[in-house]
Amino acid sequence: MHLPTISNENSPISISPNHSLFTPQNSILSPLLLGFFISSTMAADQVVKKEEDEVVKVSVHGKSHIMPTKRLGRRECQLITFDLPYLAFYYNQKLLFYKGSDFEDMVGKLKDGLGVVLEEFYQLAGKLEKDEDGVFKVVYDDEMEGVEVLEASADQISVSDLTDVESTNMMKDMVPYTQVLNFEGLHKPLLVLQFTKLRDGLALGCAFNHAILDGTSTWHFMSSWAEICNGADSVSVPPFLDRTKTRKTRVKLDLPLNPAAAPPNGTAGPPPLLRERIFRFSESQINQIKSTLNKTPSDGSKPFSTFQSLSTHVWLAVTRARQLKPEDVTVYTVFADCRKRVDPPMPESYFGNLIQAIFTVTAAGLLYANPPEYAAAMIQKAIVTHDAKVINKRNDDWESNPIIFQFKDAGVNCVAVGSSPRFKVYDVDFGFGKPERVRSGSNNRFDGMVYLYQGKTGVGSIDMEITLEAGAMEKLEKDKEFLMEV
Repeated sequence: MHLPTISNENSPISISPNHSLFTPQNSILSPLLLGFFISSTMAADQVVKKEEDEVVKVSVHGKSHIMPTKRLGRRECQLITFDLPYLAFYYNQKLLFYKGSDFEDMVGKLKDGLGVVLEEFYQLAGKLEKDEDGVFKVVYDDEMEGVEVLEASADQISVSDLTDVESTNMMKDMVPYTQVLNFEGLHKPLLVLQFTKLRDGLALGCAFNHAILDGTSTWHFMSSWAEICNGADSVSVPPFLDRTKTRKTRVKLDLPLNPAAAPPNGTAGPPPLLRERIFRFSESQINQIKSTLNKTPSDGSKPFSTFQSLSTHVWLAVTRARQLKPEDVTVYTVFADCRKRVDPPMPESYFGNLIQAIFTVTAAGLLYANPPEYAAAMIQKAIVTHDAKVINKRNDDWESNPIIFQFKDAGVNCVAVGSSPRFKVYDVDFGFGKPERVRSGSNNRFDGMVYLYQGKTGVGSIDMEITLEAGAMEKLEKDKEFLMEV
């Protein structure tokens, strides 16, 4: 889960913690300010109900393991404060569709390239361990099994049948490790791949352990893998693997080894019915949103960026769709890439999690009563002021009281944005063409989760995956202002 380098792929809050909105019934905001947003940590027995879709029938007929082509010996690296909150998230899932007529040849090329690229990205072939002090680390050893690779078939389905499907529930069997928590990497592979044969192509399902990498690192690995498959002898940009160059603090954590023992989310009654929907914005629509917002100068001197403009657009629309009361608190969360924000700055090739959640909090009534520039200015200020000093303070606070938050700690009425349209997902060409579509899996979704992707339709377009409570989604689908139909 990662946000734009804002540039998931993230601040001062718009109202102070002493404000009357921070009453006991709204105390869900206090853990958020500690800096780690575990909105995705639903326990395995708390799966949120999705709409009833016809799930594509997938038959798994093979399993193998891939290790680096060269022996590397034993290597290990401590997980740091930026990594640890994601231990209680689910594996991060990605799904890419490719056209092609020779499935066996495509799989052979993918496997061969994987062995080579793992020489550099060997941590993905390792496991999680805890040292004698209870500190988590990622460990690689030549005697481990490595990356798990599944081969499957869904011959009755073509690539075009899946490219415009709204809900990931229909495709859930094409992506491995659904409802597997990251701390299970203590005894499970850290990367699992599934190659599913379609009538006219291949579905590449990926499950990455989010405790060891963020969105920037995920797509660095994917593009490097594609580079090798296209004939390169080695990756052009090797990963920077020493996380302790950013943070050396050793934090002991005690987590249940049984995912079924994860605590309940504290809500009464059945979980809400959620719906997923993809909204596609063309370059011209994005430019219109941005230019309209920037017509009125803000209090600050900087114009609103594309990301800030689109963030404002979706936050206001979801707030309207939820029909929040004026006194209801709403939270906008983005996960910011901190590679250039930390001191000293880290290279773009830094491999790991180097993201941090940025929160913008206000009352729905203030969003209703003010022009869009009000929300945009809050988001902009939160992003711009999230510097090395703020980041260090956030880490210090958490390290003094390391808490792995539960799903309920996400807070009510939140909109959280992951992934980033800056990731060149449609450039991941393994030698048989660019992907026809790139999607997130069904893991780590909740009411208000938004994933942003580079659009397939052209430069500057953005695909927005949104998960909302069914009633709110129905209203969002009819919101002409959001849909740019006004």
